[in-house]
Amino acid sequence: MQTIGIIGGGAWGTALAQSFAGSGKKAVIWAREEDVVSSINGQNENVAFLPGIKLHKNVTATGSLTEALKADAFLIVTPAQYVRSTLAAMKANLDSTKPVIICAKGVEIDTGVLMSSIAADVIPESPIGILTGPTFAVEIAKGLPSAVTLAMKDKDMAEKMAEVLSSRSLRMYASDDIIGAQVGGAVKNVIAIACGVIEGKKLGDSARAALVTRGLAEIARLASALGAKRETLMGMCGVGDLLLTCSSMQSRNFSLGVALGQGQTLEEILSKRNSVTEGVYTAKALTVMAKNNAVDMPISDAVHKCLSEGANVNEMIEKMLDRPIKAENA
Repeated sequence: MQTIGIIGGGAWGTALAQSFAGSGKKAVIWAREEDVVSSINGQNENVAFLPGIKLHKNVTATGSLTEALKADAFLIVTPAQYVRSTLAAMKANLDSTKPVIICAKGVEIDTGVLMSSIAADVIPESPIGILTGPTFAVEIAKGLPSAVTLAMKDKDMAEKMAEVLSSRSLRMYASDDIIGAQVGGAVKNVIAIACGVIEGKKLGDSARAALVTRGLAEIARLASALGAKRETLMGMCGVGDLLLTCSSMQSRNFSLGVALGQGQTLEEILSKRNSVTEGVYTAKALTVMAKNNAVDMPISDAVHKCLSEGANVNEMIEKMLDRPIKAENA
């Protein structure tokens, strides 16, 4: 595989293209925004979403989805709520033998299903993968060391694709637990918002550590209910991603939580951003998924209530602290 199609011209898609190009492959980015296409092709830079990073000569952009679909494999790097419409747009010209790797982390709001379920519905004949893990786009684009999980139902194909897509600085670990990889990547965004609130309220590192730990318990409960392996969550897509996202202001979800904790409204925070904060949408979708699978997810529910139902942050913290004492299960 010599050419990788990146479907989505945001920071993460551009960073992945840069990584692939640095290892000798061609990366073609499809973007809706004309200014993104022109700046990548004309200035070797994604000025809108990844400014300050000079892109490799092997990174090009196109506004034609048909042109991008000539690549050998595809990475879907659109926001989670647009994955269904993106795959639908690709379907007519998609070679069903070529791998489609979804890099979005989230749950579809309308249906409460994971990204792999959307793909199975829209492009059922294509081999589907999930790429997820503890990464910040700017660090990947700069070639700093990192590692992620690449999950596909066919473990042999996952290992092959991990070999193809890895670079010296971006290491990929293959897995056949496609459900566990997605649950870890999706729910951690919501837990990160909660951790940001703790930071914004100056409740201390001990409180944040406790919240991360109980957040991992929520992730594990949901993953188990959906048939995933709990040990998957000990890898990059679980503990790794959770640690990174819950501890850095580079995380859009953590920084949003900090702003909430400091008293800003969701509308005020989002009005200042030009990129999607996935946890906002995932929190709402998780209420559907948790209910459908009879899973208790109190942290995720509290975040949803604060974001979408106007609940007072201080009151939700008090409710969490008033929860009954119970045994801790691994």
